[in-house]
Amino acid sequence: MKLHIGGWEAKKGWKILNIQKRDVVDFIGDISDLSQFDDNSIEEIYASHVFEHIEKTKIKLTLEGIYRVLKKSGKFYIAVPDMDALFKYFLEENITIKTRIHILSMIFGGQQDNDDFHYFGYNFELLNFFLKLSGFINIKKVESFNLFDDTSEGKPYGFPISLNIISEK
Repeated sequence: MKLHIGGWEAKKGWKILNIQKRDVVDFIGDISDLSQFDDNSIEEIYASHVFEHIEKTKIKLTLEGIYRVLKKSGKFYIAVPDMDALFKYFLEENITIKTRIHILSMIFGGQQDNDDFHYFGYNFELLNFFLKLSGFINIKKVESFNLFDDTSEGKPYGFPISLNIISEK
């Protein structure tokens, strides 16, 4: 099985786990509790702009849960807002207040509902540290996963706002 965590778009070969019930969602649940899945049962996990919604105290436990359900050599595709890129652009002198507010919403969450808040921010150094701490190997940053047309591909200001990482169990 391939699992798309936080997804809304059905795609052949992928099952969707989401905290909110929608027509295309196969499993209701939270990325920080994958107890409904067996050990070594998932080939690939894709989580785009979901992990920043995890409380700091649950980061390691959540990654260990993802590691647990992945099969040996299974891949974990993770995309989060890229704090390095967003902070750098926020500090530009000639951007509008509207743009600054939009950047802040990418950093802190859109806050449109109770699930739309960001608890933590990442750059490659931090996410790499947490992935290694949880047992992941072959950690690499990529510009695109070429899997889904979602926020991981976003370039609203002409540069990628997403930190996209592939790692392996």
